[in-house]
Amino acid sequence: MSVGKMHIDEVDTDVSLVGRLLAAQFPQWADLPIEPVHSAGTDNAIYQLGDDMAVRLPRIHGATCQVDKEHQWLPRFAPLLPLAIPVPLAKGTPGEGYPWHWSVYRWLKGENATIDRIADPGQAATDLAQFVAALQRIDPTDGPPPGPHNFNRGVPLAMRDSPTRAAIATLHGTLDTDALTAAWEAALQAPAWHGSPVWIHGDLQSGNLLAVQGRLSAVIDFGGLGVGDSACDLQVAWNLLSAETRNVFRAALSVDDATWARGRGWALSVGLIALPYYQSTNPVLAGISRHAIDEVLTDHKHAA
Repeated sequence: MSVGKMHIDEVDTDVSLVGRLLAAQFPQWADLPIEPVHSAGTDNAIYQLGDDMAVRLPRIHGATCQVDKEHQWLPRFAPLLPLAIPVPLAKGTPGEGYPWHWSVYRWLKGENATIDRIADPGQAATDLAQFVAALQRIDPTDGPPPGPHNFNRGVPLAMRDSPTRAAIATLHGTLDTDALTAAWEAALQAPAWHGSPVWIHGDLQSGNLLAVQGRLSAVIDFGGLGVGDSACDLQVAWNLLSAETRNVFRAALSVDDATWARGRGWALSVGLIALPYYQSTNPVLAGISRHAIDEVLTDHKHAA
């Protein structure tokens, strides 16, 4: 059984391939059951291996550099963060017709932390803020600056102007493009980040958060990891949280007005670019994007 494709340049993966890779490179795990994991993730195909491991294979060439990055940094971060994160156990090499390096991770239990699965949204907002704050406190020395390895998460917001406006144009007739343009231009007017770069996850949203018994338990998928503008990780305030819990999140982080405005811009830009691209291939991610767009527009309207 293969995992569904979302990109025209995506390689094929399936249970048989994973089994062959394991048999050739990690025979100690070759007899464990393998099940595809159907997630809203876009860069990697994931397979559960036995009860407590996961195999993660890049779907596209652009995701291949994430393997070494995660193996280098995640073991260092795990003891410093208040929520669990993936811990790599082994790194595989190309083989069996698969062209890239791949990984075996410890399995993290839980279900995607959609707002309907969160027992106390205010507590979730506080937990998220504590995670972001802890990540930002980690020494950024030698951390990778924004670039292709993390889809440029953490760059100055103005660098996203052209693709964001192009995305707005594609949504003409579907959404209020005048309102979208006004909200985007308001975000661009916020003062740029002039502080030292900090660690960012780069893609905080419900598909990359796990919950157990209604409480946030883990943050996954660190493909967007890098050091840059802290505002990038504020996008979760609009793609997941409500207006009320957004204020809880902001207060717990003590975010200044300029950084908050850039965070709102990040949420809008990421949502706008993802919505038309994944509208038919990834309805879950498209829904997250639409929620972020709607929340940003509501915020902008109230601020006007």
